[in-house]
Amino acid sequence: MSLDLVDVTIRLHERVLVPPLSAHIAAGEVLAVMGESGAGKSSLLAWIAGLLEPPFEASGGIMLDGEDVTDAPVETRRIGLLFQDDLLFPHMSVIDNLLFALPAGPRRPRVERAEEALARAGLAGFARRRPAQLSGGQRARVSLLRAMLAGPRALLLDEPFSRLDAARREQMRAFVWAELAANAVPAVLVTHDRADVPGGARLVELPPVAGGDDA
Repeated sequence: MSLDLVDVTIRLHERVLVPPLSAHIAAGEVLAVMGESGAGKSSLLAWIAGLLEPPFEASGGIMLDGEDVTDAPVETRRIGLLFQDDLLFPHMSVIDNLLFALPAGPRRPRVERAEEALARAGLAGFARRRPAQLSGGQRARVSLLRAMLAGPRALLLDEPFSRLDAARREQMRAFVWAELAANAVPAVLVTHDRADVPGGARLVELPPVAGGDDA
Protein backbone atom coordinates (compact mmCIF):
# COMPACT_ATOMS: atom_id res chain seq x y z
CA MET A 1 0.00 0.00 0.00
CA SER A 2 1.08 3.57 -0.59
CA LEU A 3 -0.27 7.09 -0.21
CA ASP A 4 0.75 9.94 -2.52
CA LEU A 5 -0.02 13.62 -1.98
CA VAL A 6 0.35 15.63 -5.17
CA ASP A 7 0.79 19.42 -4.97
CA VAL A 8 -1.65 19.71 -2.07
CA THR A 9 -2.55 23.29 -1.15
CA ILE A 10 -5.07 24.34 1.49
CA ARG A 11 -6.46 27.86 1.85
CA LEU A 12 -8.71 29.66 4.30
CA HIS A 13 -10.20 32.65 2.52
CA GLU A 14 -7.12 34.48 1.17
CA ARG A 15 -4.62 32.77 3.44
CA VAL A 16 -2.54 29.83 2.27
CA LEU A 17 -2.38 27.42 5.23
CA VAL A 18 -0.58 24.56 3.52
CA PRO A 19 1.74 25.58 0.66
CA PRO A 20 2.12 23.10 -2.22
CA LEU A 21 3.03 19.76 -0.64
CA SER A 22 3.93 16.56 -2.45
CA ALA A 23 4.96 13.34 -0.72
CA HIS A 24 5.15 9.61 -1.38
CA ILE A 25 4.43 7.51 1.71
CA ALA A 26 5.21 3.84 1.21
CA ALA A 27 3.75 0.90 3.11
CA GLY A 28 4.56 1.17 6.81
CA GLU A 29 6.15 4.61 6.45
CA VAL A 30 5.16 7.84 8.21
CA LEU A 31 4.91 11.43 7.01
CA ALA A 32 5.06 13.68 10.09
CA VAL A 33 3.54 17.16 9.84
CA MET A 34 4.38 19.77 12.45
CA GLY A 35 3.47 23.42 12.86
CA GLU A 36 1.87 25.95 15.16
CA SER A 37 -1.83 25.92 16.01
CA GLY A 38 -3.68 27.33 13.02
CA ALA A 39 -1.01 26.29 10.54
CA GLY A 40 -3.34 23.85 8.75
CA LYS A 41 -2.24 20.46 10.13
CA SER A 42 -5.69 19.14 11.03
CA SER A 43 -7.17 20.66 7.87
CA LEU A 44 -4.66 18.65 5.83
CA LEU A 45 -5.79 15.43 7.51
CA ALA A 46 -9.45 16.36 7.01
CA TRP A 47 -8.87 16.89 3.30
CA ILE A 48 -7.06 13.57 2.89
CA ALA A 49 -9.95 11.84 4.65
CA GLY A 50 -12.52 13.65 2.50
CA LEU A 51 -13.94 15.61 5.44
CA LEU A 52 -12.73 19.16 4.75
CA GLU A 53 -15.60 21.64 4.67
CA PRO A 54 -15.99 25.31 3.68
CA PRO A 55 -14.69 27.91 4.24
CA PHE A 56 -11.52 25.82 3.78
CA GLU A 57 -10.55 25.12 0.17
CA ALA A 58 -8.05 22.61 -1.16
CA SER A 59 -6.43 21.70 -4.44
CA GLY A 60 -4.10 18.92 -5.47
CA GLY A 61 -4.43 15.17 -5.63
CA ILE A 62 -4.54 12.06 -3.44
CA MET A 63 -3.44 8.66 -4.72
CA LEU A 64 -3.97 5.42 -2.81
CA ASP A 65 -2.11 2.45 -4.27
CA GLY A 66 -1.96 4.36 -7.56
CA GLU A 67 -5.72 5.06 -7.56
CA ASP A 68 -6.86 8.68 -7.71
CA VAL A 69 -9.25 9.17 -4.78
CA THR A 70 -9.17 12.98 -4.71
CA ASP A 71 -12.91 13.26 -5.32
CA ALA A 72 -13.95 9.85 -3.94
CA PRO A 73 -16.63 9.66 -1.22
CA VAL A 74 -15.34 9.29 2.34
CA GLU A 75 -16.69 5.77 2.72
CA THR A 76 -14.87 4.42 -0.33
CA ARG A 77 -11.44 5.79 0.57
CA ARG A 78 -10.91 3.36 3.47
CA ILE A 79 -8.69 5.76 5.35
CA GLY A 80 -8.44 5.23 9.11
CA LEU A 81 -8.41 8.07 11.65
CA LEU A 82 -6.87 8.19 15.11
CA PHE A 83 -7.40 11.26 17.28
CA GLN A 84 -6.44 12.60 20.72
CA ASP A 85 -9.72 11.17 22.04
CA ASP A 86 -10.18 7.43 21.62
CA LEU A 87 -13.84 7.81 20.49
CA LEU A 88 -14.71 4.30 21.70
CA PHE A 89 -18.42 3.57 22.14
CA PRO A 90 -18.87 3.82 25.94
CA HIS A 91 -21.97 1.59 26.04
CA MET A 92 -20.22 -1.27 24.23
CA SER A 93 -17.67 -3.76 25.51
CA VAL A 94 -14.11 -3.71 24.22
CA ILE A 95 -14.77 -6.74 22.02
CA ASP A 96 -17.92 -5.19 20.56
CA ASN A 97 -16.01 -1.97 19.82
CA LEU A 98 -13.54 -4.06 17.82
CA LEU A 99 -16.22 -6.13 16.10
CA PHE A 100 -17.79 -2.88 14.90
CA ALA A 101 -14.76 -2.40 12.63
CA LEU A 102 -14.77 -5.88 11.12
CA PRO A 103 -16.76 -6.87 8.03
CA ALA A 104 -20.05 -8.64 8.63
CA GLY A 105 -19.94 -12.42 8.83
CA PRO A 106 -20.13 -15.35 11.25
CA ARG A 107 -19.48 -14.09 14.78
CA ARG A 108 -17.00 -16.73 15.96
CA PRO A 109 -14.23 -16.02 13.41
CA ARG A 110 -14.69 -12.29 13.94
CA VAL A 111 -14.42 -12.65 17.72
CA GLU A 112 -11.30 -14.79 17.33
CA ARG A 113 -9.68 -12.16 15.14
CA ALA A 114 -10.53 -9.41 17.64
CA GLU A 115 -9.23 -11.47 20.56
CA GLU A 116 -5.97 -12.12 18.69
CA ALA A 117 -5.58 -8.37 18.23
CA LEU A 118 -6.18 -7.76 21.95
CA ALA A 119 -3.57 -10.37 22.85
CA ARG A 120 -1.07 -8.70 20.53
CA ALA A 121 -1.72 -5.42 22.32
CA GLY A 122 -1.21 -6.96 25.76
CA LEU A 123 -4.94 -6.77 26.49
CA ALA A 124 -5.91 -10.44 26.62
CA GLY A 125 -8.73 -10.84 29.11
CA PHE A 126 -10.05 -7.30 28.59
CA ALA A 127 -12.66 -8.23 25.96
CA ARG A 128 -15.72 -7.88 28.21
CA ARG A 129 -14.70 -4.64 29.89
CA ARG A 130 -16.22 -1.30 29.05
CA PRO A 131 -14.02 1.62 27.94
CA ALA A 132 -14.59 3.35 31.30
CA GLN A 133 -12.87 0.41 32.99
CA LEU A 134 -9.66 0.91 31.01
CA SER A 135 -6.72 3.25 31.55
CA GLY A 136 -5.99 5.98 29.03
CA GLY A 137 -3.21 3.93 27.47
CA GLN A 138 -5.41 0.86 27.21
CA ARG A 139 -8.19 2.83 25.53
CA ALA A 140 -5.66 4.27 23.09
CA ARG A 141 -4.51 0.76 22.15
CA VAL A 142 -8.08 -0.44 21.66
CA SER A 143 -8.79 2.59 19.47
CA LEU A 144 -5.78 1.80 17.30
CA LEU A 145 -6.77 -1.87 17.04
CA ARG A 146 -10.26 -0.86 15.93
CA ALA A 147 -8.80 1.39 13.24
CA MET A 148 -6.45 -1.33 12.00
CA LEU A 149 -9.06 -4.11 12.03
CA ALA A 150 -11.09 -2.07 9.53
CA GLY A 151 -8.32 -2.73 6.99
CA PRO A 152 -7.38 0.89 6.19
CA ARG A 153 -5.41 1.72 3.08
CA ALA A 154 -3.81 4.57 5.02
CA LEU A 155 -3.95 5.88 8.59
CA LEU A 156 -4.20 9.52 9.71
CA LEU A 157 -3.04 10.32 13.25
CA ASP A 158 -4.03 13.65 14.78
CA GLU A 159 -2.03 14.19 18.01
CA PRO A 160 -2.82 10.60 19.13
CA PHE A 161 -0.33 10.58 22.02
CA SER A 162 -0.92 14.03 23.49
CA ARG A 163 -3.22 12.98 26.35
CA LEU A 164 -1.02 10.16 27.62
CA ASP A 165 1.55 10.46 30.39
CA ALA A 166 5.23 10.07 29.51
CA ALA A 167 5.47 6.31 30.13
CA ARG A 168 2.23 5.47 28.31
CA ARG A 169 3.12 7.81 25.47
CA GLU A 170 6.38 5.97 24.81
CA GLN A 171 4.64 2.58 24.91
CA MET A 172 1.89 3.76 22.59
CA ARG A 173 4.35 5.21 20.10
CA ALA A 174 6.18 1.89 19.88
CA PHE A 175 2.91 -0.01 19.51
CA VAL A 176 1.57 2.26 16.75
CA TRP A 177 4.73 2.11 14.67
CA ALA A 178 4.93 -1.67 15.05
CA GLU A 179 1.30 -2.06 13.93
CA LEU A 180 1.83 0.17 10.90
CA ALA A 181 4.88 -1.82 9.85
CA ALA A 182 3.21 -5.19 10.46
CA ASN A 183 0.13 -4.22 8.43
CA ALA A 184 2.10 -2.31 5.74
CA VAL A 185 -0.06 0.80 6.18
CA PRO A 186 1.22 4.28 5.21
CA ALA A 187 0.46 7.02 7.73
CA VAL A 188 0.35 10.79 8.14
CA LEU A 189 1.05 12.00 11.68
CA VAL A 190 0.19 15.47 12.96
CA THR A 191 1.95 16.44 16.18
CA HIS A 192 3.36 19.33 18.19
CA ASP A 193 5.98 17.08 19.80
CA ARG A 194 9.10 16.23 17.83
CA ALA A 195 9.60 13.19 20.07
CA ASP A 196 6.45 11.69 18.49
CA VAL A 197 8.15 11.47 15.10
CA PRO A 198 9.52 7.96 14.51
CA GLY A 199 13.01 7.36 13.18
CA GLY A 200 13.15 7.37 9.41
CA ALA A 201 9.96 9.41 9.00
CA ARG A 202 9.84 12.34 6.61
CA LEU A 203 9.16 15.55 8.52
CA VAL A 204 7.29 18.54 7.06
CA GLU A 205 7.04 21.77 9.07
CA LEU A 206 4.26 24.10 7.99
CA PRO A 207 4.96 27.84 8.05
CA PRO A 208 3.41 29.85 10.92
CA VAL A 209 0.20 31.73 10.29
CA ALA A 210 -0.51 34.93 12.20
CA GLY A 211 -3.90 34.95 13.94
CA GLY A 212 -6.89 32.75 13.13
CA ASP A 213 -8.42 29.68 14.74
CA ASP A 214 -6.74 26.32 15.10
CA ALA A 215 -6.77 24.66 11.69
